[in-house]
Amino acid sequence: MDDGQFTVGQPQAAAASNPTSAPPVSTNAAASATAEEEKPQPLQEAQNPQSKPPPLSPKPDAPIEARKAELPSSPTRAEHPSPTVPLIQEPVTPFALPNPNPKPAPDTLSYLESASLMSGTLESLSGLGEDGSSVGSDSEINGLAVRRTDKYGFLGGNQYSDSGDKEVRVEVARQREVKWLDMFHNWDKWVKHRFQKVKLRCRKGIPSSLRAKAWQLLSNSQELLDANPGKFEELEREPGEAKWLDIIEKDLHRQFPFHEMFAARGGHGQQDLYRILKAYTIYRPDEGYCQAQAPVAAVLLMHMPAEQAFWCLVQICEKYLPGYYSAGLEAIQLDGEIFFSLLRRTCPMAYRHLKKFKIDPILYMTEWFMCIFSRTLPWSSVLRVWDMFFCEGVKIVFRVGLVLLKQMLGSVDKLRELQGMYETMERLRNISPDTIREDILVQEIITLPVTESLIERECSIQVKKWRESRGELTHQPVRRLHGTRAIFEYKRRAASISSGGSFSFLGSSIPPPGPLRASSKNPFEVVSNAGTEDRNASNVVEDVFIVMLNVVSECVP
Repeated sequence: MDDGQFTVGQPQAAAASNPTSAPPVSTNAAASATAEEEKPQPLQEAQNPQSKPPPLSPKPDAPIEARKAELPSSPTRAEHPSPTVPLIQEPVTPFALPNPNPKPAPDTLSYLESASLMSGTLESLSGLGEDGSSVGSDSEINGLAVRRTDKYGFLGGNQYSDSGDKEVRVEVARQREVKWLDMFHNWDKWVKHRFQKVKLRCRKGIPSSLRAKAWQLLSNSQELLDANPGKFEELEREPGEAKWLDIIEKDLHRQFPFHEMFAARGGHGQQDLYRILKAYTIYRPDEGYCQAQAPVAAVLLMHMPAEQAFWCLVQICEKYLPGYYSAGLEAIQLDGEIFFSLLRRTCPMAYRHLKKFKIDPILYMTEWFMCIFSRTLPWSSVLRVWDMFFCEGVKIVFRVGLVLLKQMLGSVDKLRELQGMYETMERLRNISPDTIREDILVQEIITLPVTESLIERECSIQVKKWRESRGELTHQPVRRLHGTRAIFEYKRRAASISSGGSFSFLGSSIPPPGPLRASSKNPFEVVSNAGTEDRNASNVVEDVFIVMLNVVSECVP
């Protein structure tokens, strides 16, 4: 581990040191009946690029007998006229397969990988080839047969969605799109005067066609993009630091290897992901690169171009989850203590069980929080969580984690099956998609009584305990902003102070961001000592403002 960051070693060494990680995909998996029981067949040429593909149609000068030999014996191309996504013609097997409906191969982290995130041994993911190659590609659709993707672009893996997902009627979808387009045209007014309606619509789910624009506006990354024209291209032209670039390059093929955008080694998805992660290491050289940033950036790239995704990633790292991806990972450790304390309030049974077996929060919630559940939940639920996260902030991440623990460890019947640490960790790392219904999950998240003020109050308590037991925090992250309204109020406050310190912005009744994050002093102490610290008047005004808003936040749920 380099400076406490996630780092990677050689793939061979990691595979040898991690006996529980899923075995790599064999290059001759198409010929193995055992492999067919484990997962759907990927494209043969994606795993063995050196083999020449069979011709799609017979050559003009080929004999008739040769043409007949080249044509498949199963349904002809006339029955599947689509030229872009033809189907694989499965060979006729002399025996019946034992499992006609194989489950997609998992692509989540193993227990040892989850437990070793803090020591930087995150290396192997199942579903990769023996050489670390990926298993398919949108860029490899060259007339060869490829497997159909789901509506989110997944070829397989745990994120693959069956066609049985509930579909929204066309009329309802259009009505929602019209409402969101109206909000886009008057965004600041909606956030300022009708934010509760914005929040309600985010909880219902943002229309897929407008999700990219909505995320940019909710996170204020659109304004950041407009204020920095050409900045992303400038960062791309910088050479970058070799140690970060080497780690980023090794991580590219591990990000959603079953998604058509990232399946091809060197494909456009991996290229854009490399551009974003490299640019961030130059934009924030003090933070560099953390492996958990890669899946977050990949999710953004599934919805928007590279430049927009970069500024959205900047907002996540700096405003929503400050300090999560910095050296030492103190912010995520601190939030682990906050999370465990909140668990005692919301689900005492799960809290006692985890405490009994001394299962530290960092063992199971690191991947959840740092990847914002993008590797944990079914994809439809991931998108709903991200919609609410961009609107309401990190409290959604806390709520989702608490709901999952409540569902898995919140009853006597469920705990009877978990008689030790190993069984419990297996349950936490293998959350079955069948047990997570999107509508129930979202409803539980909405109704869970965990507010911004409660999280920040627990933060102050845990910071005090940290300092008493471990000393001062090494990393000093900035204040955490709780979602769209908090970012909007912060922007207005900064503009008012810079324009002469007007107090007109104090009229808002919406609770602002909570106390300063881990690095903060008590705001009351800051104000009382303001005269001895030789600061300018604008800083004093800002501290007074923070004190007043903290008092308001204690009174508003």
